[in-house]
Amino acid sequence: MGVSMAKHVIEAGYDVTVYTRTMSKAKPLLNMGAKTAATPFDVAQQSDVVVSMVGYPRDVRQVLMGEDGSGRPFGALFGLSAGGILVDMTTSEPSLARAVSEAAEGQRCFAVDAPVSGGDLGAKNGTLSIMAGGHPDAIEAVRPILDCLGTVRRMGGPGAGQSCKMANQVTIATTMVGLVEGLLYAHKAGLDVEDFLEAIRYGAAGSKSMELYADRLLNRDMEPGFFVKHFVKDLGIALKEAQEMQLSLPGLALAQQLYVSLEAKGRGNMGTQALITALEDMNGIALPKKMA
Repeated sequence: MGVSMAKHVIEAGYDVTVYTRTMSKAKPLLNMGAKTAATPFDVAQQSDVVVSMVGYPRDVRQVLMGEDGSGRPFGALFGLSAGGILVDMTTSEPSLARAVSEAAEGQRCFAVDAPVSGGDLGAKNGTLSIMAGGHPDAIEAVRPILDCLGTVRRMGGPGAGQSCKMANQVTIATTMVGLVEGLLYAHKAGLDVEDFLEAIRYGAAGSKSMELYADRLLNRDMEPGFFVKHFVKDLGIALKEAQEMQLSLPGLALAQQLYVSLEAKGRGNMGTQALITALEDMNGIALPKKMA
């Protein structure tokens, strides 16, 4: 997703400097004129705005506020000049987003938490839904950049973007359970699953998840638009946040356990649509692959 998103920013005319742990991933961006830097700190020294998208909360801490093995500044925050803005688009913990914002204020900078929804297709097409939390002025300052990537909505102060993304993930998780269970029910009942999907696609059961994943499911395409292992992380954060709010969400808990089972079976690098394989395993059946 990060490469597709950075391409849109370059195409909009911005100067882009890239840090990545896997430099081969940056080659398309370098071919478009992007520069590289050795650390996030170095990126920040050359930038007014630093956008991060990494895997886990621990990675967010490291790339924004971390040190290297010698105790020297590594994180982007330490390289920003006063007035600079961090935009973290990782799906992460609301509490961490608030901590980053507080640390940025101490450096006379700003931080915006801006996780996204829309998957790999949304990133490629520039149609992501971007949920932003932070100071209104900071969000408005980076809006022209974020507009290159999709639609931006300010959800509130620091951490509000991440809270919105958690609610988004709860919704997606339970929707995906319903989608794959519906497919398996239709198959077991003797229906043609393609006809079934066409019959419900534009009715009340239709959803963005169906739009994004129906064909992949029918084609047995488990390539990741979003990794199972990252979804397990997201749902774990959501469960933790719900517990702290004394909020019972049994559907979320069930979905999280199903996705954990996929990771336990070595399917963590598959896409979230691989949920269907967990239900297939439980029932001893498999959907037929769509005929060409």
